[in-house]
Amino acid sequence: MSGLIMAAQLLLGLSILVILHELGHFLAARAFGIKVEKFYLFFDAWNVKLFSFKKGDCEYGIGWLPLGGYVKIAGMIDESMDTEQMNQPAQPWEFRSKPAWQRLIVMLGGVIVNIVVGILIFWMLTFKYGETFIPNSSVQNGINPGSIGKEIGLQKGDKVIAVNGNKVIRFDELISSKVLLGNTNLTVIRGDRTLDIKVPENILNKVSDLGIEAFISRAPLLTSTVDSVYGNALKAGLKQGDKIVAVNNAPVRFSADVRDELQKYKKKAVKFQINRGTEKLTYNIPVDSAGTIGIAFNIDEIKQQTINYGFFEALPIGANQAWKTFSDNAKGIWKVVTGKIQANKAFSGPVEIARKVYGGEWIWARFWASTGFISIALAFMNLLPIPALDGGHVVFLIVEMIKGKPLGDKFMERAQIVGFVLLLSLMVFVLGNDIFKAIMH
Repeated sequence: MSGLIMAAQLLLGLSILVILHELGHFLAARAFGIKVEKFYLFFDAWNVKLFSFKKGDCEYGIGWLPLGGYVKIAGMIDESMDTEQMNQPAQPWEFRSKPAWQRLIVMLGGVIVNIVVGILIFWMLTFKYGETFIPNSSVQNGINPGSIGKEIGLQKGDKVIAVNGNKVIRFDELISSKVLLGNTNLTVIRGDRTLDIKVPENILNKVSDLGIEAFISRAPLLTSTVDSVYGNALKAGLKQGDKIVAVNNAPVRFSADVRDELQKYKKKAVKFQINRGTEKLTYNIPVDSAGTIGIAFNIDEIKQQTINYGFFEALPIGANQAWKTFSDNAKGIWKVVTGKIQANKAFSGPVEIARKVYGGEWIWARFWASTGFISIALAFMNLLPIPALDGGHVVFLIVEMIKGKPLGDKFMERAQIVGFVLLLSLMVFVLGNDIFKAIMH
């Protein structure tokens, strides 16, 4: 069932964004009197369509190939490769007849709409829900690093107070792009010492394989004080407020220590040493096959703060979130180009987006946050200077404006073919990479 929910969210989110992206091109073209012949969600490859109707001089429909969508603009060399039309004399209502600056706006229309949609979504989410976070100053027990964090020198209970010399205000900054994009210095307090720990440039390669929890857990450490009791622990006599100090004589301080120790003793009886007020008690409790005994720890030790914003106050917060998403995409691509991050670790396709971004539970706030993130990511990807993408057309138009004359039709046709081959190769790569990751996990 969760798989169906993931797929449904992905399909709905991308459909909304594709329609709005193509609407940006459509409206810009119409504003300059350019004829739009087709407006399609998904591709009607080989003229096979699920649904279509015609209104005015434009055909609207849904194709069978769910790889995006398109608008067919008259007099433009695009994915339709309609060379027959391009061999006819230019008409005043065609794309090629318009000034370069108008064509540039038409090509940027989809990207602009995606950016506006992303800002709007983040704005509305901020207005409705505010910002809830864990103040780093309230973290009393420190971080819980995973295998990747321990490998670079972090230890359980460390308190990270600064990133590249800038004070950490919110705990989730520790797993944000400012840290995960690497080449970062963490200022750490460990007992009475202050240390500097370097995050390597290629950290994302390992995080992509093992997950963010293998770097630093999303939640700070809890003490080993029991908050609620059930199952085997309840039968044995544990009570709320008991503090576990040792498991099979191994000292423990945090809830994570207890969980780690229990994983060693599945289906065995384990000796627990407990402090209950001034009493020191010992219990033998069976551990089940999942490595649990029936206790929960006090989540209230983690102090959260919520900041609520008025309607207009939320706008700059949403815009900043959109800009951060855009710039993170740019930094990530640059890491790939410069060889700091492997491409198969950096790029995600539809399977990974459905699995990691949307998730298997339909939560509207998460759905819209994920859709806003993808809207900005689509804007960035479409700006890449690859022929067949909006960014490729933009580059050619800028060259035309500098030269003072358009590039030749033959050059444009060949560039489109090269662009199609590149995009198809990229699609095959990311889809294969997604399937491989899904199987491995």
